[in-house]
Amino acid sequence: MLLCVALWSFFAQAAPAAKNILVLGDSLSAGYGIAVEQSWPSLLQEELKHKRLKYNVVNASISGETTVGGRQRIGRLLEQYRPAIVIVELGANDGLRGFSTADIESNLNEILLQAGQVHARALLIGMKLPPNYGEPYITQFESMYPRLATRHTVALLPFLLEGVGADQFQPDNLHPLATTQPLIMHNVLEALKPLLR
Repeated sequence: MLLCVALWSFFAQAAPAAKNILVLGDSLSAGYGIAVEQSWPSLLQEELKHKRLKYNVVNASISGETTVGGRQRIGRLLEQYRPAIVIVELGANDGLRGFSTADIESNLNEILLQAGQVHARALLIGMKLPPNYGEPYITQFESMYPRLATRHTVALLPFLLEGVGADQFQPDNLHPLATTQPLIMHNVLEALKPLLR
């Protein structure tokens, strides 16, 4: 009996624990306007489970979140969840409000810096702005993401909504429909694959 208990204890300890993937994002990741289980982070969890990859997706995304908010929250979230991977999907709200790109980049830089300090692998997700924001601002905004990815040696998904058609958005023309979430999840998963080890 004691041998059985000892063996059970050994195998229980030997079994690898699931690692956390922390998603730090805004409404595009929080599932705005759709059921939470239809959002791409929830679909990502299902896909990882289907592939028998031992990761838990912790979705800490908040609708309306900015890079300032993410910078303020990242330390606590890293301490609470001790993620193996951090997915950073922020900047869209900053850009739509015309915030300084230098400030946006500084906030994202700090988020990635803190993730690196706890040895979490990171995936940075880029965004694009509508053409009415003007070429200089759009160029400054979009160039931040590859520059930050290079600086911190992290994975980059250049554009979260790659492949999403104009007719695949909710009436606000900002948030994708539930039927589009599998495509978004696939975009993220392809960029995430090198980090799943």
